[in-house]
Amino acid sequence: MTDLVVSLGVLGAAVLLSEVIRWTAARFSPGAYWIYLLEAASTFQLCCCTHELKLLGETARLDLLVSLTLTYTMTVVHITTFRGAACNPSGALETVCRGNSSVRAALVLIACQFGAAVAAQYFAASVWTLGLSDVHIRHQRFGFRCFDPLGGTVLEAAAVELACAFTVQAAAMHIHKVDEKLRAHVFAAVITTLVYAGASISGAVFNPVLAFSIQFPCSGHTYLEYCFVYWLGPILGVASCILLFEKVIPFLSGKSTIGLDVPAAPKQKTQ
Repeated sequence: MTDLVVSLGVLGAAVLLSEVIRWTAARFSPGAYWIYLLEAASTFQLCCCTHELKLLGETARLDLLVSLTLTYTMTVVHITTFRGAACNPSGALETVCRGNSSVRAALVLIACQFGAAVAAQYFAASVWTLGLSDVHIRHQRFGFRCFDPLGGTVLEAAAVELACAFTVQAAAMHIHKVDEKLRAHVFAAVITTLVYAGASISGAVFNPVLAFSIQFPCSGHTYLEYCFVYWLGPILGVASCILLFEKVIPFLSGKSTIGLDVPAAPKQKTQ
């Protein structure tokens, strides 16, 4: 129980720190620079919290119901505090394809996300070094090492990441049909279900920048294999979802559009 309480405190501290950065950026950041700070702060929050949840889930042997409740709750917190930040390179690439953003702006945004992902690694290690709980002490004793995150073959894991990204994108594209007060909870329920279904095979990350922060440092596979699973898989999942719902289905129904000129899906996130 002490381990859980400490981890909840770490989660709260990460959210509070990120919220302070977002508030400061909104108040003092000039013009377009606000969106970059928003992405950096929100991605930092997502990665920090996931680092702690992953460690807690792997080491503390929590009850399944407790683990899923934490995942659901933190997803709701992320959605309600991110203020539209994508925290996912796929979202930035999507805006370029739709003509809503320049390539340069998208690259800067992605760079901010990856920078925040690296900062989250250092933040997590700094917190664990304090040895606030037995879980942190044991993890420090092993040099903060993490081990093979794949429970299946590389191809199976990539397929899971693709399927998860496809499902999340589909949910984001149709979430506007749900009552506004329920959207965060419905989205969180979708993500929690995917984590439950796919965690044993790939970890169910379905976010390239989040995977870079929490999975890429782990031993067990090469960097290129992780790129194939955690970068190519989700990107293909998002692309195939957009193609299906905005091209294939409209074409079959005789309502095909020209170009990706449909309004972008709401930027919701993610695990």
